[in-house]
Amino acid sequence: MNTLPINWLTEGLIDFEYKKYLVLAYLQAAKAEFGKQRLYPVFSDLIMHYRNLLQVKEHKKLVYEQFPQRISRADFEKLELVYEKIIDDDETMQQIEEIIQYAAPLFVDAVGEGKELYDFIERHLEINPVGITPMYFDEGYLFLDAFPGKETQVYLYQLTIFENTYEKYRGIHTRHYKTVRRGLAQTHESLKVQLVKENQQLPNPATFAVVSKVPCPLEQSLLPIAKRTLVKYVATLAA
Repeated sequence: MNTLPINWLTEGLIDFEYKKYLVLAYLQAAKAEFGKQRLYPVFSDLIMHYRNLLQVKEHKKLVYEQFPQRISRADFEKLELVYEKIIDDDETMQQIEEIIQYAAPLFVDAVGEGKELYDFIERHLEINPVGITPMYFDEGYLFLDAFPGKETQVYLYQLTIFENTYEKYRGIHTRHYKTVRRGLAQTHESLKVQLVKENQQLPNPATFAVVSKVPCPLEQSLLPIAKRTLVKYVATLAA
C-alpha cells in the first residue's frame, strides 16, 4: 500500500498543498486496507504518525534537528561553516502549523476506524486452554482456528517481560510450527497429545486455542490480535 515516510512533515518540500496530497493518498490507502479487514501493519503505522503529529504540535523544538541546514555564512579564514536552521523561517513554521491542523483530525478519524475494526475482531475471538495448564506458561503452543476454515495453525510461543522503573510489559514471540487439518478425530486435545509425542522438549506444554468467529486475514489481522489476546489471558493467570 501507499506508505508515508516517518519524517514526512519536515522533509522535502514544506508546502501545504503538497503535504495535503501526501496525507490524503496515504489515508485513502490505509482505509482501503481496513475495508479488506487488514489491520497490520497499517494500524500501528497510523498510530505512530498520529503520535508524532501530537508531539510536534506540543513540543516543536523536538523537530528542529529534522530540518535540513543551509550555509548562511562561510568563515574562509578559519575554514568553519556556520549553519542557519531553516526552522528559523517564520513562513516555514506557518506552513507546518497549517499542515498539522489539517492532518490531525484526519488521522484521528482513521485511527478510530482501525480501532473499531480491531475491537470487532477481538470481540469475536474465543480463547481457551487446551487440557491441563501447567504452572509454567511462559512458553508453549498457540492453536489458531480461522473462520471459515478446516485447518488449525500451530505456533510455538514464548513470552518475554520488559520492565522499567514504572511498569512491566509482556511481549510475545511466535514461530509457525505446522498446519493441521481439523476433523472429528483431530480435536485440539488430541492435537496436543500428538505434539507432546513429537516434541519432547516440551513434555507438558501450556497450550491455548484461539478460535475466530468472523472471517479476517490470518497474517494481517487474526494472528496479531490473537497474540495480544493470549498475552492478556496469560497475564490474568499470572495475577
